[in-house]
Amino acid sequence: MFLARAQVHSFKSIDDSREVLIDPNVTILVGQNESGKTAFLQALHKSASVEANISFNITEDYPRRYLNAYEKEHESNPAVVTRLTYTLDSKEIETINSDIGFELLRELSFTLNYTYDEDYTISLNVPEGLFLQYLIQNSRVSVEVREALSKVDTLKTLIEQLQSLDLNGEENEFLESINKKFNSSKSTSWSNLLALYIWRIHLKPCVPRFLYFDDYRVLPGKINLPELQRKVEVSKNDANILKDEDRTALSLLKMAGVELSELNNSIGYENIKAKLESISNLITDTVFEYWRQNQELDVEFDIRQDPKDQAPYNNGNNLYIRIKNRRHRVTVPFNQRSKGFIWFFSFIVWFDSIKEQMDINRDLILLLDEPGLSLHALAQADFLNYIDDLTKNHQIIYTTHSPFMVPSDRLHQVRMVEDKIKEGTKVTSNLSSSDPKTLFPLQAALGYTIAQNLFISNKNLLVEGPADLVYLKFFSAFLESKNKTYLSSDITIIPTGGLDKLVTFIALLGANDLELAVLHDYSNKPDSRIETLVKDKIIANKYILNYAMFRNSKGANLQSTDVEDMLSPKLYLYMFNTAYSKELNGQEILESDLPEGERIVDRINRYLKNNSVLLRPSGGFNHYLVANHLAAKPPAASKVDSKTIERFERLFERINQLFEI
Repeated sequence: MFLARAQVHSFKSIDDSREVLIDPNVTILVGQNESGKTAFLQALHKSASVEANISFNITEDYPRRYLNAYEKEHESNPAVVTRLTYTLDSKEIETINSDIGFELLRELSFTLNYTYDEDYTISLNVPEGLFLQYLIQNSRVSVEVREALSKVDTLKTLIEQLQSLDLNGEENEFLESINKKFNSSKSTSWSNLLALYIWRIHLKPCVPRFLYFDDYRVLPGKINLPELQRKVEVSKNDANILKDEDRTALSLLKMAGVELSELNNSIGYENIKAKLESISNLITDTVFEYWRQNQELDVEFDIRQDPKDQAPYNNGNNLYIRIKNRRHRVTVPFNQRSKGFIWFFSFIVWFDSIKEQMDINRDLILLLDEPGLSLHALAQADFLNYIDDLTKNHQIIYTTHSPFMVPSDRLHQVRMVEDKIKEGTKVTSNLSSSDPKTLFPLQAALGYTIAQNLFISNKNLLVEGPADLVYLKFFSAFLESKNKTYLSSDITIIPTGGLDKLVTFIALLGANDLELAVLHDYSNKPDSRIETLVKDKIIANKYILNYAMFRNSKGANLQSTDVEDMLSPKLYLYMFNTAYSKELNGQEILESDLPEGERIVDRINRYLKNNSVLLRPSGGFNHYLVANHLAAKPPAASKVDSKTIERFERLFERINQLFEI
């Protein structure tokens, strides 16, 4: 189960955030300072926190300019703060269907509406009618009873109808089984008892909880153990006594499997030393798996008393955390390390033990507020690696305005946060409508990636992948050798890594003084994201090209077309058979062997699957391998047919014309 959409209302700077699509793995909220990024996270956190005593506070959270008016109606009409929509995965759907007895659901989403009075409402749509049909058809009831049940449309009316009839023993058992399973709460306000059952048994126990981390949860350099023990005891009646740094300190001990009472008791030097070395080794191994900035460090712990220190450190044992630098052969107090290292260390320690500490079995959604803000750019890259590892088990939403916390290969995960005049905080995935200052981290991230990988010229043709680059370069050179129209040499072909990133490239680069044209694969209909860019005047429609336009001579009756379909099927199969000759044991696949279809790649994939031909573990074949084989071992000129030449010539002519205007 994962959070699919979220919407925040009437919370601090947010009047209405608009519905925000949440990525199943990582969602990145990018915005300027004071734009409302933190408020968005806090609203989610207070909706369903894993921690105790975290709740909405009208005075602190409701927008001040509306507070007086709202306080008058709060009791009778508490406002909705968040609308959170969750989507089930295939295993959860399978579990529900197995419980129900047949394949009722193929997918399922539901929405929880959290209000300021610490309550929530549930929006869950389940096809009760289909279940009733199955239930009645598979029941052992008489013809008369079955006829009487033919017009019922809910479980409630089914139960009421059965109760009004004169039933035999088997029919009474049928009624009792329905009552027992679906009607255990006689006074429920739910009209759909099947939805209530699915909610109560399968959904409610599994709704993820939110866990929030910010800069206030960093680990202290020294911990007074008696004082921490006292706070732990008091927290049984007053959870607020434990501060954020206290909880992180407890996480440290939990991570090492050491009880606070053990360190407080006088159990002998050797015993204590063994415990401390156990902590040191475990922490060092865990932290420095991800901290790549300086690998010559060790974490060391010591326990001692210091009567001359200030309270509470002058009373009883203190736990000191020190960092040893093996290169310089010195140790320094933990709190004298860089802020970035302190934050990185604290976060890993805190999270590594938090799930066990909270005694939670359900999934956690991690909310990270400005993570790694004080980290060096390369250390932020280390932290992104840690986030990637966390996404194997947890959904993550984090805020940032650092370009190095925005992976350039996953810009589709970015949501822009802006505080608009008279509208309040808005969150959107539409980059083209965002303020240039808000876009800056994305432009910087993209610029960094571009600088590492290629040079941008004044005339740029954006394509989806490296295979496009290979085919276009090859056939341009081929046509030039034949004195035919080829791609102008001052046009740079830029592979963007897929349609998602292609759209992002257009949005981010379109505002600069660069000439852009786009050439992409075509799948039956125009891409809505590109159409939005055209509508918003980020790029003119004439600069949007797709391969289907050049597949036949008139450019009409567009078919689903990839760059591979610019080649005749015979030529592409020749290249495919040559590239995979070893794997195919010399067997040649002919066009007549392939199933019907519009795209040659899809047809080959289906042929391989239907005939159990395995060319790689994941199935299918490597498209780039075929393209690369073309460049490395070009076919004889006689193999390149006239239709293929004509298609590429018309394509290059059109592209050249665009940049000459």
